[in-house]
Amino acid sequence: MEEIYFPPRELAVMSVLWRLGSASVSDVRDALEEEGLAYTSVLSALQLLEEKGFVRHEAEGRAYRYFPVVKAERAGGSALARIRDAIFQGSAERMFAQMVSDHRLSREELQRMRKLLAKRLEESP
Repeated sequence: MEEIYFPPRELAVMSVLWRLGSASVSDVRDALEEEGLAYTSVLSALQLLEEKGFVRHEAEGRAYRYFPVVKAERAGGSALARIRDAIFQGSAERMFAQMVSDHRLSREELQRMRKLLAKRLEESP
């Protein structure tokens, strides 16, 4: 699988598209937390993402509506692999230990994680 990397601005734009499902340039601009971000900056990011094959657009009146082509989970898997390699020296176990030690995780989240682990262990030979 090809590794996906988004620089910060592109990741922010993709995050809006993943959350909303689709958006116009104005919608993305409004959803971004950066104050004073120019319309043309958002448009440029969307056009670059489209050139890379991560976004597509459809005409909507005089404007375009942009849609994510790549799923957040695919991009997340690539990002997590980079974090695992760079920060945890390639150890998924150390990365997982860091995640579950986060006291901000609710009991319910931890129980769902436990179920995911149990299911994955059942799949393993």
